[in-house]
Amino acid sequence: MNPGELADAINALNIELTGADDYESLHLTVDEFGGLHGWTWGQTLWIDSLFVAEAARGEGLGSRLLAAAEDEGRARSCVQAALATHSFQAPDFYRRHGYEVVGELPGYPRGHSLLWFRKDL
Repeated sequence: MNPGELADAINALNIELTGADDYESLHLTVDEFGGLHGWTWGQTLWIDSLFVAEAARGEGLGSRLLAAAEDEGRARSCVQAALATHSFQAPDFYRRHGYEVVGELPGYPRGHSLLWFRKDL
């Protein structure tokens, strides 16, 4: 199986096992300055990536992207938002926006952690 076929097979099984067939992609961009990619499924907004170019940082762009994604999640009947970020990336940013740590994988990468966050919508 190629990666697309593998993803399709997993998604089909997930729908079969859960009955949740509401998957929808989410992609927000602001020119070359940043963007957010994720999806909604099972009444959850999953934020896969959020990036703001260094030249645009400190101007609230990340906060606006996050708020827009959360608003879209609510419009799609999501009751929570979730994401993963590394300890050296933006955990404090997400905490400031009401996200709480619900899991940690220490040592990924060495000297750091992968953190899972969630927030009620």
